[in-house]
Amino acid sequence: MNLKLPVYLDNNATTPMDPMVLEEMLPYFSDKFGNAASRTHSYGWEAEEAVDMARENIASLIGAHPQEIVFTSGATEAVNLAIKGLWENNREEKGHIITVITEHKAVLDTCKHIENLGGSVTYLPVESNGLIDLKALQQAITPDTFLIAVMYANNETGVVQPIKEISDIAKANSILFLTDATQAVGKIPVNVQADGIDLLTFSAHKLYGPKGVGALYVRKKNPAVMLTAQIDGGGHERNMRSGTLNVPGIVAFGKACEICAQKIASEGERLSALRDSFEKQLLELHHIDINAGNAPRLPHATNISFHDIDGEKMIFEAASDIAFSRSSACTSATLEPSYVLKAMGLSNELIHNTFRFSFGRFSTEQQVDHAVKVISKIVKEHRSERNHGHHKVV
Repeated sequence: MNLKLPVYLDNNATTPMDPMVLEEMLPYFSDKFGNAASRTHSYGWEAEEAVDMARENIASLIGAHPQEIVFTSGATEAVNLAIKGLWENNREEKGHIITVITEHKAVLDTCKHIENLGGSVTYLPVESNGLIDLKALQQAITPDTFLIAVMYANNETGVVQPIKEISDIAKANSILFLTDATQAVGKIPVNVQADGIDLLTFSAHKLYGPKGVGALYVRKKNPAVMLTAQIDGGGHERNMRSGTLNVPGIVAFGKACEICAQKIASEGERLSALRDSFEKQLLELHHIDINAGNAPRLPHATNISFHDIDGEKMIFEAASDIAFSRSSACTSATLEPSYVLKAMGLSNELIHNTFRFSFGRFSTEQQVDHAVKVISKIVKEHRSERNHGHHKVV
């Protein structure tokens, strides 16, 4: 089989759309173009029905009720709505949030915004394996705390936090618990009831759907979570998020969730086998570290540091063969060393030689072997250059 280059190993940044998802979505751009809020004719009814069906599939994937799903433009907007919406709803009584230093920028920047408005935020550190210390979480709680926000799984390292234990601590203190589950939903089983989650954010483009559509799960009872809308104009989505619904995107999101629900177990097994084989082959190079390798991780992701290489040069040299990334897609525009890896205690120098590889539904063994071959060759060349000095005879 011909190998299409570069091999795509950056599924944590975005996934390719599943052809079945695309097929489901296409009619809603042309024949079925109705507005789901048009209540007086069949075009609107058809669109509304399609949105309802998608809502059911999306809710079902995370163990929620369809009424608890609020559609947004993506996980970043969902995070903003959750945190700002809660803050505005609670600010008279309570103003303290607890989150983690390794959260996605969507959470960190929104928390900074709350601090600018007079709220207070505690940023918990992580251990060297990327996990939080539950005792430190317990100690950070004050009578003023109204929200604990901890991501389900990290976008750079794949580390999965002890969500159930965190939610138990939140419940015991009557504090709401929000998790950014953008990397976890569709990859590992996530259940808002079993996990005790009050608010959860995720996005279609991380699970083989299109970009530009996401969702916020908002618990309806025990407790009923109240949010102040951040976008006004017509009271769509239970008055939480106004705006004409992105029907094609929502239909596609629903289909993507339906497929994930069917494949989650088999796909997880297949991808962790690919990932393990990738790591095992690369470890033969020696002087490489699998970051958080002993912590619970997503099955498809790995974060690897290579000693004695030039990271900048490696990205450049591998570009035509492999698509992978240095840290998260959202911060790769800046050359700042990854704050996630810094928080785990890696030196700046090593962070520059650290890369994220994430496999997906369409990754194959052939692709993995090709990637291993390319990386091994580059690493060996860099190391032999370093050992022989940089003097080359021209």
